[in-house]
Amino acid sequence: MNSLKLLLTLCLLVFCVGVVLAQKPDESRFSVKKLATDFDEPMELTFIPGGKVLFIERKGALKLYDPALEDVFTVGIIDCNTKYVNTEGKEREAEEGLMGIVADPNFEENHWLYLFYSHPSEPKHMLTRWDFVDDQLVEGSEKVILEFPVQRQECCHTGGGMVFDPSGNLYLTVGNNTSNGGSGGYAPLDERSGREPWDDQRGAGNTNDLRGSVLRIKPMPDGSYEIPEGNLFTPGTPKTKPEIYTKGSRNPWRPAIDSHTGYLYWGEVGPDAPKSTEMGPAGYDEFNQAKKAGFFGWPYFAGNNEPYRDLNFETKEKGELFSLEGPLNNSPNNTGLKKLPPPTPAFIWYPYDISEKFPLLGVSGRSATGVAVYHQDDFDKEARLWPDYYEGKLLIADFMRGWIMSVTMDENSDYVSMERFLPKENFSSLIDMAFGPDGDLYFLKYGTNWFGAAENSGLFKIEYNAGNRPPVVKLQADRQNGALPLEVNFSSVGSFDPDGDDIINHWKISLEGKEVKSRTGEMDEMNYQFTKPGVYKVQLEVEDSHGVLTTEQLDIKAGNTAPEVKTEILEGNKSFYFPDEKVKYEVLVKDAEDGSLDFSEILPSQVAVNIDYMPETFDPIEISSNYATADIRARFNTGYKLISKSDCGSCHLPKEKSIGPSYEQVAERYQSQAGATQKLAAKVISGGQGVWGDHAMAAHPQLSESDAEAMVRYILSFSEPELEEVSAPVSGEFETKIPNLESGFGGYVIRAAYTDEGAKKVPSISTESISFLKYPFLDPQKHDFSKNTENVDTPTHVLQFFGDQSFIGFEGIDLSGIGSVDLLVQASNRTSSAGGILEIRVDNPEGRKIGEAEIRQIDVGEDVEGIGKEPHRKIYQEQLQRMEVGAAEYFQGRSQVINVPIQQVKGVHDLYFVPKSPKAKFNQNVFSFSGIELRPE
Repeated sequence: MNSLKLLLTLCLLVFCVGVVLAQKPDESRFSVKKLATDFDEPMELTFIPGGKVLFIERKGALKLYDPALEDVFTVGIIDCNTKYVNTEGKEREAEEGLMGIVADPNFEENHWLYLFYSHPSEPKHMLTRWDFVDDQLVEGSEKVILEFPVQRQECCHTGGGMVFDPSGNLYLTVGNNTSNGGSGGYAPLDERSGREPWDDQRGAGNTNDLRGSVLRIKPMPDGSYEIPEGNLFTPGTPKTKPEIYTKGSRNPWRPAIDSHTGYLYWGEVGPDAPKSTEMGPAGYDEFNQAKKAGFFGWPYFAGNNEPYRDLNFETKEKGELFSLEGPLNNSPNNTGLKKLPPPTPAFIWYPYDISEKFPLLGVSGRSATGVAVYHQDDFDKEARLWPDYYEGKLLIADFMRGWIMSVTMDENSDYVSMERFLPKENFSSLIDMAFGPDGDLYFLKYGTNWFGAAENSGLFKIEYNAGNRPPVVKLQADRQNGALPLEVNFSSVGSFDPDGDDIINHWKISLEGKEVKSRTGEMDEMNYQFTKPGVYKVQLEVEDSHGVLTTEQLDIKAGNTAPEVKTEILEGNKSFYFPDEKVKYEVLVKDAEDGSLDFSEILPSQVAVNIDYMPETFDPIEISSNYATADIRARFNTGYKLISKSDCGSCHLPKEKSIGPSYEQVAERYQSQAGATQKLAAKVISGGQGVWGDHAMAAHPQLSESDAEAMVRYILSFSEPELEEVSAPVSGEFETKIPNLESGFGGYVIRAAYTDEGAKKVPSISTESISFLKYPFLDPQKHDFSKNTENVDTPTHVLQFFGDQSFIGFEGIDLSGIGSVDLLVQASNRTSSAGGILEIRVDNPEGRKIGEAEIRQIDVGEDVEGIGKEPHRKIYQEQLQRMEVGAAEYFQGRSQVINVPIQQVKGVHDLYFVPKSPKAKFNQNVFSFSGIELRPE
């Protein structure tokens, strides 16, 4: 009997231990570590022995992070195309370039890397294998594994993610290479002649085309490859490509393999439709799961197999919804099978708006990127393992929304639930993530500067600490750049030890690897005056009582002050745009070293100015590609200004040979050479002889590296076609025209940017100013201030006021020229709304009252006048939409648009909406609020 009791006790203990192990760990046991920052469009990462991380940048750089040296090195350059040129000759930045990297599973023996990139001159994408020896890419070792043609006229979607499965099969994501435009965010099915880049039936819907797919091949030692069993099409099947594992993708991004099941996961960036209509579903981003080969729907289905409707783009005649039994691809651009397989639904899908199925994913822009599956037995015993709680979980990340979600699946790998991973962290711009051999989760951040270098880009990793937790370090500086002498105050306030240990701060300031100041102690502040120019690294190490260190660092650019850029609206509303009105603006630029735009010390041509209409569901990549072109022109002009002030003209002419070669000759010789800008800049500084004859080129040691590179970029520009003038004047006016096929519900953006000339030993600094004039509609749910309100999202999106002391407010609204306000409100019997007076006030909830309206409860059967009477205005479209989605029944059809005249107000104020309903109980709904539209006088 005692033995039986002992046995039961032991079983209970084992069970309890298992439960404890499976409990969610405390968030503080994870630490996010910054390994390196300030990259130029990082794209994908892979791991090699020694704890080293290789990653790529889109413009062609292969970089290595060495943990022993805690530094990043450029270890190879791939010559690749990074531009689109349309049929009108307009050049723009492209999504293509160096797009993917993965190390061979047997890298330790064979030293092979696989790179996916765009050929520098021919319109094709290439998967190639290279030797990587002694931490360098071996020139001349390239073997072309696979290549396929693409179009380079219109943006976008390239894919490029790669992963190996345990059997040695290589998976490669390939984008659809199809334009976003012209389809309203729905399916791009434009079959008209000359519109091939807008017809995705020639790519993602074409079984005889590799684009819009995930490929699966088995690379062989001789550089060839075999087709594994189980791909979508058996080799030899007419009108198909046997390399295709999954078909029907728009922009498949980073893939991952579950090592236990062999299932494939990837994030997929979806289309831009803001809502579902008769043409098809709202745009969804997806996280997909392939348990086997299949067709994943695009461009005929999205999300949970929601079908699009066929459309004749010539006649605008609408066809049928595509069949779930297998859509027919009747496009003249299709070279593959006519009938496609039945579609596989997405594993997880979500729109711009709240997702009914996955509400935790939130509301915002969207860009499904990273995926990773965790299994403890994927790592060596020495690895730093994550707890049992995460065993078998799928991690997913969104570039725009800044979250990582942890997805729980059942024994069949079907979806069960999700929760946010490290909810206090912001993972915005995460473009790739993967577990390293050490058990830590590594990730790349692209940064906030589309098509350019960004200081907040970087390589990071997440560690789990089962025992003593490392300190949390906070390093702040009151300035990060400025003229000499530069006095900076540093602070470690906010640093702490999660286990309550005492901490010691180790401060160190270094220049070019040499320490210039250090300090150790419990003090949480340090002051230093920089007297010599350069880029200084300031490092703070926080040490706990067990000797565990956490490090944070930042750069101080001493000797160069960041420019000040400001855009002023001289005539017109500063918050909103109104169609067919003129807006007068002026850009102001001031730089401590370069001077001022006002006094012509800074040339207007050095300032990039863009004025764009931004659609309601704008694509930031499309907008930024135009900005990048304007910035290139401005930087070339900075180079021209530097050359004009130097002695270059005594030996060189733009297009004719002098003592030295012409700029045109230099550009022709070096235009296709990798690393030419850096190589020539070094020669400008140090001098040279023998390349162009016997005459020596003088050294220019007084030039900084950044100045020399700006001059070289200007010279190399002579080999390129003339850029289309896209930079607007620094002052002037523009008319707010609504582009064809646009709703007008977007806005106008005025963006100005200036990159200064740098200083000796200090690189240039860029500053930009963005002014956004949006359509004059305010969403009550997106208020800045509130009291006693609640957002309700079923059956439609409304904000509800409760009691007599509620309000919402919007910060910084320009009311100049506004004559009245339209309110979309509901006072429903169904919700027991009390009704009342809605006051409109400025500056605070008790501020000056500028208007008011009675919001009364409308009885059942009473008609509401003027529903949808002005369909070109957003507030009436919102009213109609609420009728269509069932809100009419919920609100008894009482969704009213009420026009409220307001008193004349000038300038920018906080704008408040304050209900007054003395009869309302504290927790009673006064009325619901769905939209605010401001009308000009």
